[in-house]
Amino acid sequence: MKQPISLSLAGKLTVAALLVAALRFAIQIVFGLTVPTIPPGLVILLVAAALVAFLWQRWAPTVGVVVVVFMLVGFFASGALVNLFDSARLGVLAGAWVQFIVVLATIVTGIVATVQKYRSRTSV
Repeated sequence: MKQPISLSLAGKLTVAALLVAALRFAIQIVFGLTVPTIPPGLVILLVAAALVAFLWQRWAPTVGVVVVVFMLVGFFASGALVNLFDSARLGVLAGAWVQFIVVLATIVTGIVATVQKYRSRTSV
């Protein structure tokens, strides 16, 4: 029987980064970002954090990486890049920078966590 592989430090950091990215939505909504009633980005980030935290499969941290790579592409494709420099709306500016930094951190920690899970596999 397969034993669940515990969450490494990199895995915990991946979950934390995804949760911070979700919190970023709340920051930006409070400061005037227009979003749908149920923000899909927020839901996707929370689901990704739960999957990384609770799935024991070695590939689970990759879910976080894939989600934030799509966020990064959407960030540039939607023109939200201007939010990194919009000092008129300080909360949106802060949220954009948090998102940008957290996306990069999630990519790094998610890849490290996945590699660690694959290396920790023992042959039976």
